[in-house]
Amino acid sequence: MRSMLTEPGEKLADMVRGGDVRSVEYGEVFTRQWIVELILDLTGYLPDVDLTTKKILEPAVGSGAFLGPVLDRLLEARRKHRPDAPWDDLSSVVLAMDLQAHHVRACRRLAVERLVAAGCPDETAADLAAAWVRKGDFLLEESIDSADFVVGNPPYIRIEDLSPDTLAAYRRACPTMGGRADTYIGFYERGLDLLSDGGSLGFICADRWMRNQYGRRLREKILKEGYAVEACLVMHDVSAFETEVSAYPAITVLARRDQRDVAVGEATALFDAHAALDFSAWARTRTETPLRGAGVRSSRLPHWHRTTDSWPDGSPEMLAWLEDLQDRHPPLEDRAAGTRIGIGVATGADAVYVTRDADAAERERMLPLAMPADLKNGSYEWSGHYLVNPWDEDGLVDLDQWPRLTDYLDRNARAVLRRSISKRSPASWYRTIDRVNLSLTGQPKLLLADMKKKTHPVLEPGGRYPHHNLYYIVSDVWDLEALGGLLLSEVVERQVAAYCVKMRGGTLRFQAQYLRRLHAPRPDRIPARILDDLAAAFRTRDRDAATAAALAAYGSARIP
Repeated sequence: MRSMLTEPGEKLADMVRGGDVRSVEYGEVFTRQWIVELILDLTGYLPDVDLTTKKILEPAVGSGAFLGPVLDRLLEARRKHRPDAPWDDLSSVVLAMDLQAHHVRACRRLAVERLVAAGCPDETAADLAAAWVRKGDFLLEESIDSADFVVGNPPYIRIEDLSPDTLAAYRRACPTMGGRADTYIGFYERGLDLLSDGGSLGFICADRWMRNQYGRRLREKILKEGYAVEACLVMHDVSAFETEVSAYPAITVLARRDQRDVAVGEATALFDAHAALDFSAWARTRTETPLRGAGVRSSRLPHWHRTTDSWPDGSPEMLAWLEDLQDRHPPLEDRAAGTRIGIGVATGADAVYVTRDADAAERERMLPLAMPADLKNGSYEWSGHYLVNPWDEDGLVDLDQWPRLTDYLDRNARAVLRRSISKRSPASWYRTIDRVNLSLTGQPKLLLADMKKKTHPVLEPGGRYPHHNLYYIVSDVWDLEALGGLLLSEVVERQVAAYCVKMRGGTLRFQAQYLRRLHAPRPDRIPARILDDLAAAFRTRDRDAATAAALAAYGSARIP
């Protein structure tokens, strides 16, 4: 179970679609026991290990969904490994915390029941329960010792549901909780900080931190501070809780050790206790043979993603395929070799700077502009737009030397001066947000509109400067028609789909940040015949032919 860190009455109704009013107010969502058992298995909290010498920490104990199975395993391990040891020796092997006093009382009763049933004297059982379960705020409590295991279902609490003082305190204590980060980000950070060397953390939690901007600091912490991703099981379609929750859950297991191979899985709506056992056994044997069942499909990646950018989304087969592409091929962008990816010019006031009036200012100040509408038919057709351009090769022009430009900007000064960049830099009030790099204008370039359901590269032969709704690729080493065929293919589209944030209806974002994550074979290592096939497919807009040629170029048999 998870419990809220807010006071009663601060609602989380948008997160909970079922259950009674009390469960909504307190944010209580019960984790199914077989999910708990799976998490304990994946972290290695097993009775075969002498758990009497290990410490396990649960940061938000709730009503004891995790605590019960934890104690069952601990007591079984005691019977196996140290049956004659004093009961008092167990006083420091469990710590379960919660902010709500009634949860603390209930979990202490649960602990006493388990202990007495195992033969522990009543008074000792009460003492152990009091030591194990305590009231406190996990994100702010300073007197917590390191643990070998951290497990649980952290609270999903949006920052709007916290008082300003509480939010400020949490952010001071947990630097990864920046931007729009919910409290569960802080639980990850604090849990990782408390892991002993070789220790494991297993949470069932929303997986959005792997994809969204607010998770960047947590991803950076994992990659740069000595942690490893051990397992990730995506469970979006699984009824993992007693109450229906719209939280995109995943089980994630992290460890304080060097990164090694990773068990990744995707559970279906048929995932149940039996499928959980199958996945647990598969993951713990560290086999490289994929697991294919009705309830879960999984693969083992040779390593984890090495970037703090959003971690890719996809089936286990897709993730394994992406890892293989990354291992065998370099990034598409290679500035040393002259392949660059960028975005067009942003003005901050397109109604002023973008026009079809070729005589708005001096001819030298009117820069032909490529717009998204120019790409609609698959071949470049200029729509007649210009950028009123205040830049030359040396920087901003001197307005005294350009009277028509000055007159035009003066007539539109109200709109221009409203921009924040004009307020920040009054002396250069007439600049566009981005500087214009005039050398780009004459270069042939592949242009891609930001939002499309399919990859749609178009070759602009030179003479136009891209607008900020367009992304461009220029290259000194690629034949751009062959590269266009590669970009047209499903091989590239699937890479973009894995990395980008998808819009409603499955629309993809072809932004520079995602294009820069593409990996591709170097053109000098692709046979001339395949390059010709790519170029031909690009010219005829034949996506199937482009995909076939791209698979040959990448040395891949198929796309998962």
